[in-house]
Amino acid sequence: MADLGASKFADRLASATPETIAKPIRGLSDRVLAWLFIAPSIILLLAINIFPLIWTIYLSFTNYRANRPNAPIKSVGIDNYVSILTDPDVWQPMQATAHFVIWTILIETVLGFALAFLIDRKFRGHGFWTTIILIPMMLSPAVVGNFWKFLYQPQTGLFNYIIGLIIGEPASSFEMIGSVRLAPWSIIIVDVWMWTPYVVLICLAGLRSIPDYIYEAAEVDRASKWRQFWTITLPMALPFIMLAMLFRGIENFKMFDMVNLLTSGGPGSTTEVASITLKRAAFESWRTGYSSAFAIILFVTVFGLANIYVKALNQVKSR
Repeated sequence: MADLGASKFADRLASATPETIAKPIRGLSDRVLAWLFIAPSIILLLAINIFPLIWTIYLSFTNYRANRPNAPIKSVGIDNYVSILTDPDVWQPMQATAHFVIWTILIETVLGFALAFLIDRKFRGHGFWTTIILIPMMLSPAVVGNFWKFLYQPQTGLFNYIIGLIIGEPASSFEMIGSVRLAPWSIIIVDVWMWTPYVVLICLAGLRSIPDYIYEAAEVDRASKWRQFWTITLPMALPFIMLAMLFRGIENFKMFDMVNLLTSGGPGSTTEVASITLKRAAFESWRTGYSSAFAIILFVTVFGLANIYVKALNQVKSR
C-alpha cells in the first residue's frame, strides 16, 4: 500500500511538472542527473574551503591590515614570506611547536598502544575501564585547559600536591605553568592526558582486525607470546599506529585553544606555539598580509610532511 501511494504521488508530481521543464529533464542521462544532485554540495564546499584559501594566498602578497579596511591594498611580492623565514622570532615558536609535536606523538603512541593492547586482552571489567579511559577525549579543549590550569596551581592544585608527595617536596616548591623549564612539559602532559584515548581507539581497531586464526597457527608452531607480539601483533597493527600518529601530528601542529587557555604562550614565549604567534600577528598586531603568509607557510609545511608520511604509510600497508 505504501509503494502504491508513493507511485501515485510521483505520477501526480510528474503530471504537474510544466512541459517546458519536464522535457529537458527526460533527455538527461543518469550521470548528469547525479551531478545535478551533488552540485549544490560541491559549490558549498568550494565556497567554504577553497575560496578562503585562495583569498588568503592573495592577501599574503599584500600589505593589507584588517583594522584598516579602507586603506589601499598594495602588493609587496614575496616580502612577507622573506620576512617570516628570516625572522629569528618566528623560528622560536616553530621550535616550541616541534618540541610539543614530537613528544606528544611519541608518548601518546606508546601509551595508547599499550592501553589498547591491555584492553584487547578483555580482562574482567575491561568495558568499564575502557569507558573511563575514553572520557578525556570527550571534553572540550577549553574545558580541559581551564581544568588543568586549576590543577597546576602551586598552592591549591592537586597535581602539585601529588607530585610533592612522590618526590618528598612541598607542593609550592615548583610551578608547572610558571616555570620556563617545566611549562613546555605542562602542555605536553595535558595533551597526552586528553588525546591518548584517541590513539587507543585507533590502535584497538587495528588489534581487533587481526584474524584469530593467525594466532592459532602461531600457537600450533609453538611460538611464544613474545614472538607472536613481534611477528604478528606489531607488524599487522603498525599501519593503524602510523595512522594515529599522522592524525595526532596534524592536530598538534595546529594546536591553539588548549595551549592558549593554559599558558597563553608563557612564561615569556616558552610555550608559544606557531598558532599562537599567528593569532598575535593577525589579531593583535593586525598584520593581516603577514599573518596570511605565515598561515600559508604552516599549511605547506603540514601538507608536505603529511604527504611524505602517507607515502611511507602506504609502503608499510603494501608489505
